[in-house]
Amino acid sequence: MPPYFPMGILKSFDIPDDIQDKLFEIKLHSDKSVFKIISYFPLSETERQIIISVLNKPDFSAFHSIFTDTVTDDEWNKTKNQIKQRFQNELFDINSKI
Repeated sequence: MPPYFPMGILKSFDIPDDIQDKLFEIKLHSDKSVFKIISYFPLSETERQIIISVLNKPDFSAFHSIFTDTVTDDEWNKTKNQIKQRFQNELFDINSKI
């Protein structure tokens, strides 16, 4: 499942693929600057620092996650497709009832 970002946003910031994979959404201001990053699970401090470096925003701290559990990279890699699919299905189901 592709995350919800404007096309090309990740390429313009050059966020590494393994971190992109963990992101659900990047929210932008009207000037295309990032104001919020939402991941499926909390990002590690190292992952946050990589994103901060790529964004060139040393004070950026608007990281949020959908789930609060911390998962290892191994756990993520084993379950990510199921998690993304289930989450997308639930969102689709919610939207179809509106």
